[in-house]
Amino acid sequence: MAKVLFIPHGGGPLPLMGDPAHAPLVTALTGLRPLLDGAKAIIVVTAHWEAETPSFSSSPAPGMLYDFFGFPEETYRLNYPAPGAPQLAARAAQALDADGLAANLDPERGFDHGTFVPLMLMRPEADIPVLQMSLLSSLDPARHVAMGHALGPLLDDGVVLLGSGFSFHNMQALVGRLPPQQKAEGQHMAVHFHDWLDSVICDPALDAADQTRRLTAWTEAPGARFCQPREEHLLPLHVCFGAAQAAGLPAATRIFAEPLLGFEARGYAWG
Repeated sequence: MAKVLFIPHGGGPLPLMGDPAHAPLVTALTGLRPLLDGAKAIIVVTAHWEAETPSFSSSPAPGMLYDFFGFPEETYRLNYPAPGAPQLAARAAQALDADGLAANLDPERGFDHGTFVPLMLMRPEADIPVLQMSLLSSLDPARHVAMGHALGPLLDDGVVLLGSGFSFHNMQALVGRLPPQQKAEGQHMAVHFHDWLDSVICDPALDAADQTRRLTAWTEAPGARFCQPREEHLLPLHVCFGAAQAAGLPAATRIFAEPLLGFEARGYAWG
């Protein structure tokens, strides 16, 4: 069982629709199924939920939140009936409170597509309790690392932390709105950005302080703002990094490194 994972969740429900551009991601996510074996619960840090304070879904039976538009009718009937984890949500909120990060419980929040799309591929049995965790609307990278750090002790209790985002999230590029030359230049920038990311979180020679400094200053990386014009899809990785660091896990390893919708994307595991 892996303790911490960061994965790209793709475009809306496309990974569940047989979209050819998502085939490598579907193969990778289905291949991760063994990494969830033995998990008692999954905390999903979803790029599709932002709040002023860290928030956790706390319903024992979360509903579905179809937060995408313009897809076939059947995609709005997708269902992932995993139970919630209200007791774990309370423990997670207390852990953040103890670190000075006032947290909130949300009994109404349903599973958004950042949660149910990858989990329908990674754990189709829907037999592991799932709770969602929000990002902060401030998008402060240091606070997201700190949020992960506060969650680190929970990983010793059979909890898996899943960061669900997208290491490349330039929507203009992903939907094909760039002229050919700019697209080619962007593809090179995406590779450089991901190579930088590898150098920060996958290098066991870097000490924790240096890793933290570089990751919180991620906008200084080559191609950073082209790859992430708005960073909400990258910040689940910061939470994962903080948790892995607090849990004393070794450096990250790559579990996905493929073009997705034409641009490099990567996923990582710790533990």
